[in-house]
Order: sequence, then structure tokens, then C-alpha cells
Amino acid sequence: MAAGALQSVALIGVGLIGGSWVLALREAGLIGGTVTGCGRSPENLEVARQCGIIDHATTDPQRAVRGAELVVLAVPLGAVRGALEAIRDDLADDAIVTDVGSAKRCVVDDARLVLGDAAVRFVPGHPIAGNEKSGAAAAFPELFRNRRVILTPDADTDKAAAARVTALWESVGASVATMTAAHHDEVLAATSHLPHMLAYSLVDTLSRWSDRDEIFAYAAGGFRDFTRIAPSDPEMWRDICLANREALMEAMERYMADLQELREAVRTGDAERLEAVFSHAKATRDRFVAMLES
Repeated sequence: MAAGALQSVALIGVGLIGGSWVLALREAGLIGGTVTGCGRSPENLEVARQCGIIDHATTDPQRAVRGAELVVLAVPLGAVRGALEAIRDDLADDAIVTDVGSAKRCVVDDARLVLGDAAVRFVPGHPIAGNEKSGAAAAFPELFRNRRVILTPDADTDKAAAARVTALWESVGASVATMTAAHHDEVLAATSHLPHMLAYSLVDTLSRWSDRDEIFAYAAGGFRDFTRIAPSDPEMWRDICLANREALMEAMERYMADLQELREAVRTGDAERLEAVFSHAKATRDRFVAMLES
């Protein structure tokens, strides 16, 4: 067991991200006590217990956080405010609260509104990791190795709390970056939220074509790879779209403008323009992949 291991953790929402972090912290020897999991589904909580994610299960968030040193909110963005309201009066004075949400301005606003002075010990976070699976059964401890985690503390955030959350993420192999919540939302709108919109939209569009059965029958690896994220949790992505709508709308508008230009190049047979776009995209992605592999 590592020095300074957590003796009491509350995990509100027991799914892929929160469950994987707890498993990774256990593997690193940083949980020396108990983890209480809280969720809406007793069945999922039982799976989490059997998988070794949690020691105790409850559907009562107030009970879950009593005495906890670390409280992890791993619920859909639309449920964050309600979760904060439910646990506010039962948080220990020295408890650190963090989250794993994909949008940050809305979470920061909710924490300030609900927690008041206690918001200084709230450390907003977003691990850039995951897949299209969900639920406790999908959790695995290697999820965050060599992945980025973005923290978005503000000027009032307790520095010791932020440092503790940073150290916990680094202990499981993640690389931690810090930025403002607004900048986070702009970046993620382009690199994560927009791609999900494209994948969902393409599958939905093709599903309504009259010859959809033949289309899907002949779909090859490119279609599968491009739409891999379309099976992601619809409730979660609904909340992300609504929570980050301003930045996402800007990203969608910019993409639609470029797509219109590409459409015009196809319509007019502009081979030079098409090849230029494709060549630039290929070179850019090649550099991106090389950077990831270095």
C-alpha cells in the first residue's frame, strides 16, 4: 500500500470512467480503505462489487459520501447539479470532490452555485479516455495509461486539493494538463464532441435510406472505424451537447462551411481542390499519429 493511500472513497455513478479510475487506484496501492459506490441501478452496483470496484453499494448519495476523503462524480452532465445538491450537506469538511465530465464550464458553474464556500475543494477534471462501452462491467484499470487528463481549477480552487487530484491521476499513468474551463470546452468541442455528432449523424442518415439494408451489408472497415463511437451512451452525449452547446455550435458551423466547399468541389469536378484537401488531411493525421506514438 502506498503512503497516503485513501481510506474512504465515494464513487457517485459507477461506470466505465469512474470504475476504471478506482480499479487503477487500487492497482497502484492508493486505496487502502473502502470504496462506496452509489448509482440508480442495484444490478450495476452488484456487478461493480463483484468486479472489485466497490466494497459497499447504496442508492443514497448522502450515505455514500459520509466520511469520504475523495468524492468522484461520474454521472451524466445533466445530473451533476442534482448530485451536488444531494451530497452538499453530508460532505466532510476536508473532502475533495472531483468529476470526470466532458464539459467543464457548466460543472464549474454548478459547483459554485451549489457548494458555495466548499467549492474551493472541488477540482473539475476530464480524463481524455474511454470507448463506446458503458457500465461497471466495462471498467478496466489500464484505461488511463499514457492518456491525458485535463483539470480546470480556477483561481479560488484549493491548491492542495488540486495537487492531490493531479497526483492521483499521475499515479495511474495519466499525463495531467491544466487549463481554463472555457478553453477546455472549445478544444473538446472540436476534437471530441464534433466527431461524435458526425458519427451519430451518419449512421442515423443511412438508417433512413430506402436501401439501407444493402448499404450496411456492404459497409467495410472504413465505415466501421468511422462510426465506432456511434454506440456510445445516448444519454451522456445528449447532456454533453446541451452543456457545451455554444462551443459545439461554433465547431459545427465551421465544419459545415468546409463541407459545403468540399461539396462544391465534387459538384464542379475540381480535382485539384479535392486532392489538396485530401493531401492536407492525410499529412495532418500522419503527424498526429506520429506524435501519439513517439
